[in-house]
Amino acid sequence: MIVVKVGGSAGIDYDAVCADIAARWKNGDRLILVHGGSGETNRVAEALGHPPKFVTSPSGYTSRFTDRQTLEIFEMVYCGKMNKGIVERLQRLGVNAVGLSGLDGRIFEGRHKDSVRAVENGKVKVLRGDHTGTVERVNTHLIDLLLAGGYLPVLTPPASSYDGVAINVDGDRAAAALAVALKADALLLLSNVPGLLRAYPDESSLICEIPAADVENYLEFAQDRMKKKVLGAAEAVQGGVKRVIFGDARNGQPVSAALGGQGTVVS
Repeated sequence: MIVVKVGGSAGIDYDAVCADIAARWKNGDRLILVHGGSGETNRVAEALGHPPKFVTSPSGYTSRFTDRQTLEIFEMVYCGKMNKGIVERLQRLGVNAVGLSGLDGRIFEGRHKDSVRAVENGKVKVLRGDHTGTVERVNTHLIDLLLAGGYLPVLTPPASSYDGVAINVDGDRAAAALAVALKADALLLLSNVPGLLRAYPDESSLICEIPAADVENYLEFAQDRMKKKVLGAAEAVQGGVKRVIFGDARNGQPVSAALGGQGTVVS
């Protein structure tokens, strides 16, 4: 079982990712694809006159502040344009893909955080009206049914709160929780960089290997959203996933390259 998470930033080659997944699926690999959509969500939010607001926690993690209107835009892009665009690509390649959000069947569940602590102008403030959370439980029954029926699941945030409210969750950590729940052999975190870089954005500073026991010690090299990927990798290996690979989704055969060790391998 391989869980593939592909990000939503500029430069990602979704055609290449889908073509590689389709080829491996037809050769018998069991795969689940989780995707993001941050770049397109930002563009649509700007166009709709409700630009994105990002906040930084006191511990240094950056995330999207998700009020109700932002959540609706988020769902429009992630569950609509991005999800169905990927499903269509896979269908055209002969793979019977099914696109779902973590809200469907409560695949991803967690506690709804109505407020968030953020650092603004050097001061910690509490912002209320947020619709975010963290995946605390993965309900695999629906996933198992799809896989048993020969369908390739294509999943995306949001998740469901325990009260059934849609919540924005980090896709990398959701994919990590999914990989743990399914006892996956590998988790691939594909983005628009070749892996974890020691001196971002210098791509020649790629860190090729990270011992599983030392993942969190490499957080200092992670910039911006890469911090969540490293955190997700730590959670995955602690949960029993054998390998986590940070790979490049910009061209070529991104899945096969990552499984072949190109990128940053955590094991």
